[in-house]
Amino acid sequence: MTNHDFYMDLAIKNAQAMKGQTDPNPLVGSVIVNDNRIVGVGTHLKAGEPHAEIHAIRMAGDKANGGTIYVTLEPCSHHGRTGPCAVAIVEAGIKKVVIATLDPNPVVSGRGVQILEDAGIEVVIGVHEETSQKMNEVFNKFIVENKPFVTLKSGITLDGKIASHTSHSKWITSEEARYDVHRLRNENMAILVGVNTVIADNPELTTRIPNGRNPIRIILDSTLKIPLDAKVVTDKLADTWVFTSMNYNLEKRTALENLGISVFHTSGKKVVDPVDVVRILGEKLISSVLIEGGGTINAAFLENQLIDKVILYIAPKLIGGRLAPTFLEGQGIDHMSDAVELLETDIVKIGKDFKFIGYPSYKN
Repeated sequence: MTNHDFYMDLAIKNAQAMKGQTDPNPLVGSVIVNDNRIVGVGTHLKAGEPHAEIHAIRMAGDKANGGTIYVTLEPCSHHGRTGPCAVAIVEAGIKKVVIATLDPNPVVSGRGVQILEDAGIEVVIGVHEETSQKMNEVFNKFIVENKPFVTLKSGITLDGKIASHTSHSKWITSEEARYDVHRLRNENMAILVGVNTVIADNPELTTRIPNGRNPIRIILDSTLKIPLDAKVVTDKLADTWVFTSMNYNLEKRTALENLGISVFHTSGKKVVDPVDVVRILGEKLISSVLIEGGGTINAAFLENQLIDKVILYIAPKLIGGRLAPTFLEGQGIDHMSDAVELLETDIVKIGKDFKFIGYPSYKN
């Protein structure tokens, strides 16, 4: 491992520790080294607060002068809620900047590097680039497309069931797997389910881990049949947004809004249009969504090529029964050549279960 690898790895690990805190901003870590000693460490903590480079420069003080700064993302070049980090690096007297990856936003990509190079600073790009890009997969999509990164999560048996034919589903997966799901909820800005899940289970859809944050609860409800006494309506533990179709009940909408629930109608005539849902969430600066829906909801998003990542918690159990619901229903494909292939797959053991991760590859 080279010095570049060592220090960038440290910066990446510090950035990763903030997952779930910085959105819609990226995860960024920074390390300043002078005379082979770490003199400053910084991590971006929250949108609107100083960036990682600024924290590291402040910690280093005068020791930043003549040093090398490692940063997981190209230093910003623009004035937002904070000043441009590239200018701060120049003013600190830093002589070398090692960057994992450029800013993915094509409008600003490379401008930070240009400021540094114009000031005579040596710039190295591409150290642990792939790791940095994967770490910020949510930000990378949101900043370019203005749409949230959508993750489909489901707990299933080996035969793909999410419940028995009597709709009994507690619990398919182990306690360890369920804890990991709460970690996922903490990392996402919003969690999405269908209204039938609300009616059947009356869930809170909250994050039950220490210091976890509760995501915004997104409910898809084509006619607004959600009970007014449902927990997601009454508990005030998190914001609840209901998306409906053109076929919604106006009186029910008024009742929900009077209870503090935000209601959005999509262009779907009879059912909620998932494309509109994703568009509206992006406009509301929601950068990540975790889908925990049933087979119909999951299929609607997959068929519209809206799912960016699939996470399945697979329990070594068999339920059987053609009437037992599966995690993916809908119309389905006609030919195997039309199947959605999952790439960059990985599988790890969690408790008694297996966690599968893959990224859908759409053919058009």
